[in-house]
Amino acid sequence: MAQGSMISKRGVLERIAPLIALVLVAAACSSAASPSPQESAPAASTVPASAAVTPAGPKNLILATTTSTQDSGLLDVLVPAFEQATGYIVKTVAVGSGQAMTMGKECNADVLLVHSPAAEVEFMDAGSGIDRRLVMHNDFVIVGPAADPAGIKGTPKAADALAKIAAAEATFVSRADKSGTNAKELALWKAANITPKGAWYLESGQGMGPTLQIASEKGGYTLTDRATYLATKDKLNLDILVEGEAGLLNVYHVISVNPAKCPGVNTAGATAFADYLVSADGQALIGEFGTEKFGQPLFVPDAGKSEDSLGS
Repeated sequence: MAQGSMISKRGVLERIAPLIALVLVAAACSSAASPSPQESAPAASTVPASAAVTPAGPKNLILATTTSTQDSGLLDVLVPAFEQATGYIVKTVAVGSGQAMTMGKECNADVLLVHSPAAEVEFMDAGSGIDRRLVMHNDFVIVGPAADPAGIKGTPKAADALAKIAAAEATFVSRADKSGTNAKELALWKAANITPKGAWYLESGQGMGPTLQIASEKGGYTLTDRATYLATKDKLNLDILVEGEAGLLNVYHVISVNPAKCPGVNTAGATAFADYLVSADGQALIGEFGTEKFGQPLFVPDAGKSEDSLGS
């Protein structure tokens, strides 16, 4: 009797097993077809609302700028913040200030961030730019090997230091790229009444980062902006030997390319970029940049200041 009962139960289970399987499959299909309340509800956005801003006109913007803003790492902070705040997409071309202004004259850029004041004035006087605004400054320094074969360390005036380098025919590496740094170097040679030439005077034709590397490898001297030097000094065998002279101030301006000469320029985007650089947010980013790694800012924010007050 007990065995018969067991056989009967087994038989029932064998008969209903296929039905149970069908029910389970149907339930699974129903669950997949109908999203759960959590799945059907829109997910909370992790992107700040400001990132969703869409410019009214073209959103692509070409920024032509000096290599020092790129090599120092400043643009890695400023550009993403600007893009997030405004919705513009920036293509950065880092060249010497002279080349950046040539790009502006040839209508190949919308906005410039440069540091060659005399050339900038000529650019504006030629009608190639509009809305030139003071953004920030740092300073130039002369760096060289710790052994200092020309004996320039601590020389108060940079022009006198260059005169010593020339007299010793110690290796000096020039950017020779019509950049703001190159313009400052040439002005210092002129102040020293020297036309540099000879095997000791090397022309890299490159930006600040590569020029510093060449000077380091050659055991030579060069003129550099402080920011790029500090950002790359761990890879260099160079020390700051001359600094602090008022004439070594390195001032940066933002300039919009003139739409009257370049009808296709993105003037709205250029204005937005300039506005951001001189805004409280942009100036705060500039003023904080470098403090965490170097214990000091690499640039001094200057929006709204008089240029006569810089460095004082």
